[in-house]
Amino acid sequence: MILQEAAINRLVLWNVDLTLVDVSIVTRDAYAEAFRAVTGRPLVKLVPPLGRPDSEIIFETLAVNGIVAEDDHLPAFLKELAAAFADRRGRLSKEGRMMAGAKDALKAVSRVDGVVQTVLTGTIKSNAVLKLKAFGLDKYIDFELGGYGEEVYPKATLLQVAQSRARQRLGTPFTKANTVVIGDSTRDAQAAKIGGAGMIGVASGRSMASELREAGADIVLPDLSDAAEVVKAVVALTSPVDSPVDSRGI
Repeated sequence: MILQEAAINRLVLWNVDLTLVDVSIVTRDAYAEAFRAVTGRPLVKLVPPLGRPDSEIIFETLAVNGIVAEDDHLPAFLKELAAAFADRRGRLSKEGRMMAGAKDALKAVSRVDGVVQTVLTGTIKSNAVLKLKAFGLDKYIDFELGGYGEEVYPKATLLQVAQSRARQRLGTPFTKANTVVIGDSTRDAQAAKIGGAGMIGVASGRSMASELREAGADIVLPDLSDAAEVVKAVVALTSPVDSPVDSRGI
């Protein structure tokens, strides 16, 4: 992605799974292959993502399948997961789906003055790129500025890592005043609240609108199908305001 010369002063961080795309069938198959490659045993149970990073899911999946994690398990699993997912890239668009309105929302937000879009996702970087590329969404994302699942940090810390990367690259300080997270899980909302960002909850995943609000989302949308409402929310949460934004008014 090539950034424009205009000053970038708004950072938009998208969650990937169940916010922009749903490729859960392919993801589970890749996990099963990676698990077998690392442990020599078949995968019996994969813990639900629930907005967690791949690094956390891997450790919990090993535990529930009776494997005691050792130092080399995580790097080995991440390597095998990337390879297994890449081998299945041709299935992503066939067996997965783009979430309603995702492409139009990304395109519309890309036109907002001063915006750069990246991802804050539990997915490892190589797989996040493949997921979005399969549906033609990658052209709106600057992947070098994001936070990813192979980085062993809580999601709130990953948010701050992404802000720091953006500041180093673009020369603009990114804080709660000009950073917004868009995601479908309560984990996304909690990360935004703790890490220092506005939060647009999208009730397209496993979290209900009421749960997203309770977790700290500033604005909650049913999905991304109304691109104008997504843009309105982004602008409201990345512009100076005299009073808090009322999510019921957007």
